[in-house]
Amino acid sequence: MGKLFVVGTPIGNLEDFSPRAIRTLEECDFIAAEDTRVTLKLLNHFNIKKQMISYFEHNIREKGQLIVERILDGENCAIVTDAGMPAISDPGEDLIRLCHEHGIKVESVPGPCAFSTALALSGMPSGRFTFEGFLSVNKPSRNEHLNSLVNETRTMIFYEAPHKIAQTLKDMNRVFGNREIAIVREITKIHEEVIRTTLDEAVARYGETGVKGEIVIIVHGKEKTEDNAQPTTLEDAVALAKESVEKGMSVSEAAKSVAKLTGFKKGDIYKALI
Repeated sequence: MGKLFVVGTPIGNLEDFSPRAIRTLEECDFIAAEDTRVTLKLLNHFNIKKQMISYFEHNIREKGQLIVERILDGENCAIVTDAGMPAISDPGEDLIRLCHEHGIKVESVPGPCAFSTALALSGMPSGRFTFEGFLSVNKPSRNEHLNSLVNETRTMIFYEAPHKIAQTLKDMNRVFGNREIAIVREITKIHEEVIRTTLDEAVARYGETGVKGEIVIIVHGKEKTEDNAQPTTLEDAVALAKESVEKGMSVSEAAKSVAKLTGFKKGDIYKALI
């Protein structure tokens, strides 16, 4: 039986590719790549010749089983994503899970990761944080995601595409209010930049023009105050749910969210809301 090597790749600067990662790609039998065209550029830069299998979101079931079968037959596979660590907001998560289910050893060859690098660069509180990945393009799902984080006190980290950041900043400003944020763009590239600002200022500056480059948004968590204390009565819980409804959450989701937070029954909160 072979192994699956989870190999981190550069997120912008090819000099960040480790000697161990290069050796792993040279010695493995084949590579599972999110986009073979992107990975080919990496392989050519380091003069590596290796068979690749395209493994991405829309073929994970078919190709995942094929990859597992080859590993079970004794071949070693390295999985890579276009940039960063596989499985972080990436379909590699499914292949790794599948390998564990089949008793295949999974070995790490760590490399750059955009969200942790951005957090380190941002200067935002890093003692406790939550990684939220990409927001959905579906408006209801997007609103539900953001509304579920209204009372989050930890630093929040989001990935976002440049063509969607203008709307994302507006949505965050609407839901979170005027929070402190950091927009970290083009990490490890020539135009790497950390923009420390607030959501009000970011919407005014980028709400129409957007921001170029690959982007990570760091949002300050809600300040811990007495107002954040857990409601002690049903009336308090209903009042908290009403706030969520006023910010765009459905009555049902508001009741469900507050019920989890407070321990009161969802049905009781829902009835009071309607």
